[in-house]
Amino acid sequence: MTPAHTAKPDRRPPYQHAADELRREIKAGRFKPGEQLPSYRELQDRFGIASMTARSAVNVLRDEGLVYTVQGRGSFVADAPELAHDIPADYEAPAWYLASKRDEAPVGVPGGQVIPAEALTEMLGLLRDEIRALSADHQQLKREVAELRAERQGSERE
Repeated sequence: MTPAHTAKPDRRPPYQHAADELRREIKAGRFKPGEQLPSYRELQDRFGIASMTARSAVNVLRDEGLVYTVQGRGSFVADAPELAHDIPADYEAPAWYLASKRDEAPVGVPGGQVIPAEALTEMLGLLRDEIRALSADHQQLKREVAELRAERQGSERE
């Protein structure tokens, strides 16, 4: 006799399993905002997956906005907006942000005055968006360079 209910095997690709586990750990606080994720090599060893599979898992998290990647440095957990109160009072906003807020009250004042949490939250959001946009631009440029190299190699062969 066969059991009435048998669990179906999970047929999702291995990178999704790894991404799910890393996502759970990020949301549980095992990896804090700004903290570096394990290297691709460490992820390979931990999950028993190939290097490209580890990269795909991190790419999923990056696409979701949970992590960002700095070339040559690694992948890091993205900041959560509710952590804006952890920024030191002597933080100076970047010039581009201050220029956009010229008509409003100053965001930060040298001399150690407290910066309103709302302003810091807004600045963090803008910085996060800028980093994501730059990362996307960087990835697009890498693809274009690869295409140009492939075209050049194809024309050299002819």
